[in-house]
Amino acid sequence: MHARNVPNYLTQAILVTIFCIPLFGIFGIVAIIYAAQVNPRSQAGDYEGAVKASNNAKKWCWIGVIPTIASLLITYSIYSQLIYY
Repeated sequence: MHARNVPNYLTQAILVTIFCIPLFGIFGIVAIIYAAQVNPRSQAGDYEGAVKASNNAKKWCWIGVIPTIASLLITYSIYSQLIYY
């Protein structure tokens, strides 16, 4: 029986941890924890557990990225308005 290929999102989780600091980097750490569970579960034959961990890793990556982008846009809009006054 061969292990199915399940994406682990470890690279994305590490990037979220690095680039979303200081506000939302903690979500990247949660994503790393879930991403680290994907390959062992897949190799053990627990395909459903691997998919669940993969989906959780992806979810926590997005939870870290979306508020970071929103806060950057809000900060940019506030400071760009201050420059013109």
